[in-house]
Order: sequence, then C-alpha cells, then structure tokens
Amino acid sequence: MITAKDLYKRYRNTVAVDHLSFEVRPGVVTGFLGPNGSGKSTTMRLMLGLDAGGGETRFDGERFTSIRRPMNQVGTLLEAKPFHPTRSARNHLKMLASANGIDDARVDEVMELVGLGQVRRKKPKGYSLGMAQRLGLAQALLGDPRILLLDEPTNGLDPHGIHWMRDLLKNLAAEGRTIFVSSHLLSEMQLMADELVVIGKGNMLFNGDVDTFVREFTQTTVVVRSPSAIEFKARLEREGATVSVEDDGALVVSDMKIDEVGSLAFSEQVELHQLSERSASLEDAFMSATGESEQFVAQEPVKPATGGAQNA
Repeated sequence: MITAKDLYKRYRNTVAVDHLSFEVRPGVVTGFLGPNGSGKSTTMRLMLGLDAGGGETRFDGERFTSIRRPMNQVGTLLEAKPFHPTRSARNHLKMLASANGIDDARVDEVMELVGLGQVRRKKPKGYSLGMAQRLGLAQALLGDPRILLLDEPTNGLDPHGIHWMRDLLKNLAAEGRTIFVSSHLLSEMQLMADELVVIGKGNMLFNGDVDTFVREFTQTTVVVRSPSAIEFKARLEREGATVSVEDDGALVVSDMKIDEVGSLAFSEQVELHQLSERSASLEDAFMSATGESEQFVAQEPVKPATGGAQNA
C-alpha cells in the first residue's frame, strides 16, 4: 500500500502541488494523470523524498528514505537515461544490485525480461529512448519489489513495446503488487489502469476507478438509426431529449436512457435499424475534467478559406 498525505510543494509564488492525499492499493494498476505542468513528476519526487516540500508518503508504513535497501521494496523509474555513460548496461545494474544485496543472477534475469539480453554489454549512451526505458524498467524490477512507481514508462516505445509494457504491468498487479504509473497515452491507460489519480495545477480532481471517472465527467449517449429519423427527432425533443444528427443521418440522443428511447419508438411505431449506447472514452473524460487546468494552451489551427484563391 502507498499512502500519500498532504503533499505540498511551492516554487516561489507558484504552488506546484497543493496538499494532495491519496492511497494506491495493491493488486491493481493505478494511473496518474494530469496535463503538462500539473505537478505529476513533482508529486512523485515528493513521494520519494527527492524534493523538499510538505507532507509525507508511506510505503507499507515506511518512508522511502528510511528503507535500508529500497530497491527490494520500491522500484522506481523517473528518468529515461540516468546511467553512467562509460559503463555497460549490465555493469550498471550489477553496481546497483551490489549496493542492495541482490545476486548478479538477477541482473541477467531482468535484462532478459525487458528484452535487452542481447545488448547487455553495450553502453547505455548508445541506446535509443525506447531501449533506455527498458533498461530503466529493468533497474526498477531489479530487487523484485512489491511496489513500482513509474513516470511515463512507455515514452519512446514502439507499439509492440507499449503492448508488452501494458501486459507486464497488469501481470505484476495480478501478483498482488502495487503499481503507480503516469502516462499521457490515454488510450493505453484506458486498457491498462483499474484506478486513477487525476490532478490539475497541483490539485486533486479525481481519485477512484476508471469507469466512475468516465461516468462522472462525460455523458453516455444513445445512437438511433431509422427511416423516420427526422420525425422521431422532433418527438424525442418534445420529451426533453437533446438530439444531434450525424453526417450519415444517425441520431445521437442525450438526456434520455436507451430503454426510454426504445419505449418511445415502440409507442410511436417508429421502425428502428439501430438502437445502441455510445460510451465516452477516457480521453473524453480527461479533456472534460482537466480543461480548466490546462497550463499550456495552444492556438486553434486556422481553417483554410473556402471558395478558392482569388486573383490578385
């Protein structure tokens, strides 16, 4: 179990993390989400005692800085390339293993696990970003810890690597480990995470399971296809529904449940070719929840003028 309480960090006049409190349970993957500049990396550094600030975090009841051999209890990946430039990848891990009382055989085991067995004797300075992420994960797994804190672990990985990372973390959680992982890949997080901690401008926006987050910040709609779509649209609106028409003629109905739409169609003898629910995605919910917390807002792209160019 990870228990974070009243985490706080200020940079001069800017509050980066504003009294965050949350728990990360074992046996599930907990995603850590927020826009750029929301304080995710700072929060993780506070949790590990790497930044000065307020509050405390306990890992199975202990502070990270009090654990005698931390790699055996808490595995971390906060940066892509924290490696000595002239030491081989294997020797880098051997150094860490020795400091934490870990057998050298575990070094080769984790390098094979993350797919770097064939390049174990190469220097990490020549690694791609994706290879460096794999080495960072090998470092986090070196002590076979029960807890993992991973900051953007899929950054730089190709689609196969992202799929592998997702399966690995879900399998580790299924073993009863505690997994806390941040990512900007929301489609991937929707497939991987069971629970979420979502922050914006250092403040807690949501802490709970993924399905509840999506329901709370979005709305499920009902899709209707019918030869009498226009007439049925007017009838739905008279019942208080909000209805939009898609390019292919399908009706998208809000503010009315699917069984209510079906009952109305039956009573009005409207022929239906489709009646289904359309659930929102994690990305939709994230955009809705964090819209006011976005720090770096780019301009909307300028749409090209219609009607063609005019002669000078």
